[in-house]
Amino acid sequence: MKRDLGDLALFGGHASFLQQIHVGRPNRIDRARLFDRLSWALDNEWLTNNGPLAREFEERVADMVGVGNCVATCNATVALQLLAHATELTGEVIMPSLTFAATAHAVRWLGLEPVFCDIDPRTGCLDHVAVAAAITPRTSAVFGVHLWGRPCDVDALEKVTADAGLRLFFDAAHAIGCTSQGRPVGRFGHAEVFSFHATKVVNAFEGGAIVTDDDDLAHRVRSLANFGFGLHSPSAAGGTNAKMSEASAAMGLTSLDAFPEVARHNQANYEQYCGELARIPGLSVIDFAPDERHNYQYVIVEIDPDVTGLHRDLLVDLLRAENVVAQRYFSPACHQLEPYRSRQQFQLPHTERLSARVLALPTGSAISREDIRRVCNIVRLAVSRGFELTARWQQQPGPDGQSVVAPG
Repeated sequence: MKRDLGDLALFGGHASFLQQIHVGRPNRIDRARLFDRLSWALDNEWLTNNGPLAREFEERVADMVGVGNCVATCNATVALQLLAHATELTGEVIMPSLTFAATAHAVRWLGLEPVFCDIDPRTGCLDHVAVAAAITPRTSAVFGVHLWGRPCDVDALEKVTADAGLRLFFDAAHAIGCTSQGRPVGRFGHAEVFSFHATKVVNAFEGGAIVTDDDDLAHRVRSLANFGFGLHSPSAAGGTNAKMSEASAAMGLTSLDAFPEVARHNQANYEQYCGELARIPGLSVIDFAPDERHNYQYVIVEIDPDVTGLHRDLLVDLLRAENVVAQRYFSPACHQLEPYRSRQQFQLPHTERLSARVLALPTGSAISREDIRRVCNIVRLAVSRGFELTARWQQQPGPDGQSVVAPG
């Protein structure tokens, strides 16, 4: 255990972990069950093109969420694009900047203009008042993001978009298995999109899905994902190949089998982090509503540099030296990245403040209680002596022999 700043690997001490632990490690599954499904697919000689495993996966996701339709896709980015094509969006699409770049890139790739909107600082999700103020005659839709699995203010966004006659979609990449006012995420807006990337709490190696109760929209999305075949009316885009393979569906089904246990493990991890990092001035673990269901996929901590004397980025570098790979989810925010930064200036003070102060710590079924204890030991030492640590780091010689400058 680290007891003094000199014990930290950043200052020459031994790293706390021999091998890296990092955010987004795949969760443990029943490999025998996966291999059985893969063998069945090979024996069945139906490896893609809406095979039986993909259809079973769609049925299980739809049942889990409580919607009439699930269309599985090869990834979540293309799922967002399918929704945009299926509903013939034009002009501007309002969305948060505090999200993974794929949310914005997906619509920009289609020639649409992402309009970034500020967040509610309490939740990190879209501020419905800011959304209403951002609507113009060119706006065709709003994309909300359930950040870190904490749902948006769904009712408020549904009212704003209904009053304006706009489509409302949700990027629910983080939020499968979560609820808002007791209702499962996946049932809101006109449609929602899940991600089943390898880093997610349910993974299909790589995959996504669109869930909706709109039968016509589901048919159009499914047709567009299969080269446009079966469309009742033609699409100017024609169609694409966005289908989920049987191998991905086999992994997705096996991951769904493991989901209840993974979620319980994640919750135990989250509660341990909360206990270990309690009562540290200037540090807080982002909380979840106690009366809702969560997947606890992310453990997010917020660092106040004015109180701790420690910038988030220096803590990330310090952890990396210990072989703990934390992530800045999400920093820089999308409006601070190209190609958006140079095109339009957005005033998003709440987004920028939160983006600069948060990081995700490792969790998931591959992370043990002892791992968490050691990570928290590093974090407690660094944050409790942040001013001293920063000053010492600034005195370290850089590659040119000059003292380094701490981030800020």
